[in-house]
Amino acid sequence: MLTALCRSMFVVLLLLLLLFVSWRAANQRLKKKMHTLRSLTVAKLAKVSSRLFSRQKSSGGRPSAPLGSRILTSPDDIFKHNMWDHVQWTEEDKENARQKAKENSSTQIPLEEQGTFDTEACQYWDKFYTMHQDKFFKDRKWLFSEFPELLPSGDHPELYPQPAGASTDTETRHRQHNGPKNHDRNTDVPNHQTDSCQEAALEKKTAAIQSNTFPGQHASHRILEVGCGVGNSVFPIINSIKGTDIFVYCCDFSKSAIQLVKDHPDYDDSVCHAFVHDICEETASFPFPPQSLDIILAVFVLSSIHPERLHGIVNHLSTYLKHGGIFLFRDYGRYDFSQLRFKKGRCLSENFYTRGDGTCVYFFTKEEVHELFSNAGLEEIQNLEDRRLQVNRGKKVAMHRVWMQSKYRKLYPPPPS
Repeated sequence: MLTALCRSMFVVLLLLLLLFVSWRAANQRLKKKMHTLRSLTVAKLAKVSSRLFSRQKSSGGRPSAPLGSRILTSPDDIFKHNMWDHVQWTEEDKENARQKAKENSSTQIPLEEQGTFDTEACQYWDKFYTMHQDKFFKDRKWLFSEFPELLPSGDHPELYPQPAGASTDTETRHRQHNGPKNHDRNTDVPNHQTDSCQEAALEKKTAAIQSNTFPGQHASHRILEVGCGVGNSVFPIINSIKGTDIFVYCCDFSKSAIQLVKDHPDYDDSVCHAFVHDICEETASFPFPPQSLDIILAVFVLSSIHPERLHGIVNHLSTYLKHGGIFLFRDYGRYDFSQLRFKKGRCLSENFYTRGDGTCVYFFTKEEVHELFSNAGLEEIQNLEDRRLQVNRGKKVAMHRVWMQSKYRKLYPPPPS
């Protein structure tokens, strides 16, 4: 009986020993896997961190991600910040937006009453700036984060390399007004070609202007902002280009706005020329020759013009870009909160509305923006839909904002064969 008991104890001890050996082996394998995983994770994090650091260093410490990098990951955090970036809409969100837009555009302003928003547009804007002066809009501090092309380091050739054989030689709201609905578009000429008569006229006009001096003539880099208002983009640019060989032009069709720009303490006519100009008047001349601009900036401007006039305007403005010059665009997107809150009776045409002060606004899609600029013979660099969640933390209200942000470049002529 004692022998049987000893045998049983021996078997139990043997089993325990086998279990211990198995556990130890399994534990060693687990540790090895965890070490490998940690090594991979650390390496990956180091690689990402290095990439982010180098990008931030090259952009003055600003986040490299376009359109911001604050992502809402938990609904409980929604009121921790005023704005969340890259917000994804649910199908329910999209359908609700479509229904609201359909409802507020169901009653349109009669055609015979719409002309006043064109003929009296200047008066509407002069009243606006006379009332608000330069207190309504804030300076656009985000400008250089999203449009680094404006920085004096013009030293962004790596962003958009030139095509092979290309020559580098001399080559939040609303600004302008809407136009009549019967404006004709000329889309019969292919985008990549210029009619010989138009080209001859352009060369003649260029020669005529270049025979005389013009503001900024000796600058190596020229920027034009159209619909500049009271300078909320212009002055951040001016303050960033001091000591460089960059010259800024800015125009608005409101005399009151341009006077406010010129009266600003930061206005310096040695680096900036502000002038009254209506970009809807295609026959009106600019104070510089065609093919003389490196950058054209249009921020919340084109949306205030009747959509049927936009093709002609962008085509005309593009003639003033050098080959390789860039058109920078930011404006309202389809189903933005500001579109959905319009009441019935404020709609002029599909997705085009007038506010209570007489100013107008159109809401773009990515496809419309691409067509607008590509039809002018420009090449897409960037065409983004900026969807954000704007939060009023005091009132506990969240609003879906939609903006369009695009960059298009004027193509170089093909190299001689």
